[in-house]
Amino acid sequence: MDGKSLEEYLEGIPGKLTVYYKNLSTGAVLAHNSEAPMMAASVIKLPVLVETFRQIQAGILKKDQLYVLREEDKLPSCGCLNRMHEGINLTVQDLYNLMIILSDNTAANILIRLLGGVEAINGSLAEMGYRTCRVNRLLFDSEASDKGIENYVSGAEIADMLEKMYWGRLVDRQSSQEMQEILKAQRLKNKIPFYFQGCVPIAHKTGEDDGITHDVGIIYGSQPFILCCMGNGTDCPRFNRFIQKLAWALYRETAGQEGMVRK
Repeated sequence: MDGKSLEEYLEGIPGKLTVYYKNLSTGAVLAHNSEAPMMAASVIKLPVLVETFRQIQAGILKKDQLYVLREEDKLPSCGCLNRMHEGINLTVQDLYNLMIILSDNTAANILIRLLGGVEAINGSLAEMGYRTCRVNRLLFDSEASDKGIENYVSGAEIADMLEKMYWGRLVDRQSSQEMQEILKAQRLKNKIPFYFQGCVPIAHKTGEDDGITHDVGIIYGSQPFILCCMGNGTDCPRFNRFIQKLAWALYRETAGQEGMVRK
């Protein structure tokens, strides 16, 4: 990275920032504030996806199980279900694909309820050994948010999920593979994938809110690596630019090339 430390590149960017990098070929790790609890925004949909596949594997849910969309289910912002007509039949598979690929908030809340609510998801997260990642409320629950109840993740724990997924150890091998394929189909590509222009596959999940911007994923280069970047209370355009440049620099470095900036 042009001889500069990670902290030097982060210097001057406001807010609470997390960066975690792990080279999956060499095991090399680069981390900054990676254990810190971070308000999750839509990155919380990754633990929801994992719990969905865990319950499918356990026979609690079925991929073809139907849910009938109700008007009261619809949420604003990301996704497309808020534009769909009431009464449309959705499978669990439809819901988890929409939740990740389009970051659909309506699909996420429906799944959280189908999974048994936050208690069921958090119980599984605790069993997996995660202490920070917690789904504490539904998305767009303004009453809970006004009370300071937020969903939390950490860079290190999300990276651990992604690493287990890469090696086929998250739920099981088949589930791990399918989850990676869903994350590769992510349509929000303005952060980690920005400079790549499709040159390598990237399985990732973004998150955005006021003063919050995240991207976490697996970059499948000649030396695959995990990169988790999270910002709370930050200058989002500035931190996004950092994520774009860092992802490209790390990819070039692992490919035997140098340089932080792609023009």
